[in-house]
Amino acid sequence: MQKLNIKIMRVIESSELIINPDGSVFHLHLKPEQLADKVILVGDPGRVDTVARFFDTQELSVSNREFKTVTGTFKGKRITVLSTGIGTDNIDIVVNELDALVNIDLKTRTEKTEKKKLTLVRLGTSGALQPEIDLGSFVMTEISIGFDGLLNFYANRNKVSDLEMEEAFLKHTNWNPQCAKPYFCKSSPKLVALFSDFTIPGVTISAPGFYGPQGRVLRLPLADPKLNDKIVDFTYKGRKITNFEMESSAINGLSLLLGHDAVTICTIIANRVIKDATKDYKPYINSLIEKTLDKLSTLE
Repeated sequence: MQKLNIKIMRVIESSELIINPDGSVFHLHLKPEQLADKVILVGDPGRVDTVARFFDTQELSVSNREFKTVTGTFKGKRITVLSTGIGTDNIDIVVNELDALVNIDLKTRTEKTEKKKLTLVRLGTSGALQPEIDLGSFVMTEISIGFDGLLNFYANRNKVSDLEMEEAFLKHTNWNPQCAKPYFCKSSPKLVALFSDFTIPGVTISAPGFYGPQGRVLRLPLADPKLNDKIVDFTYKGRKITNFEMESSAINGLSLLLGHDAVTICTIIANRVIKDATKDYKPYINSLIEKTLDKLSTLE
């Protein structure tokens, strides 16, 4: 008698994927049909309207907590802009719920057989870690280093991290074992190529905080006062670490695990090495938004 190989589809429990009474996902308050395949991520909810002002049309605006979403069109292409708030803990919510909207049937609570790939582009602000990087520059993250530890909670973390670069960094910094083990995740090669003509290629650290984790001292001393110096001096295959921010590692890591394209582009508003900062970065942000939308509109 021939045996039948029947795969039993897992039904995701209501405690694991919370769906609101209106059929939207728990935190983002979005329904599948409200999400475009091309998504711009920003930290500040106020910046959502700044991006959406460039749209030719707007079809919806949804807001819950720090998560604000506008979906519309730009040069005929449907685009969603969404605020994530600050930090990789929020990115864990955002990327997982965006993936659920396209790759999980919310009615049956089962994973879809055919997967959809999202394009995720984070636009933000950042501090440079090399003296030659000018204020107002656009640094595109090609490799993101996660100081946050988020990806360490997921299976297959090592499959999407550059383990050789990771080991070289741990050795160079004499990494404190009390801190989360850093992970090193690459951005989408397709998106890196798309935005390469107006950006500086970067190796970016995502820190789990703005003060101590980025080497700032107010009243509390640092566990390793020399860490930033070691970061600035680190070189791997001719590449230096270019900037600090707080989200790109989780965006890259989760996107690699889930099968999405992701990249982060940041406007440099401060240089931590030469101790300088721009007085007004909004014109740079507006330029970055417009350039990014123009490039996204060329994607099918």
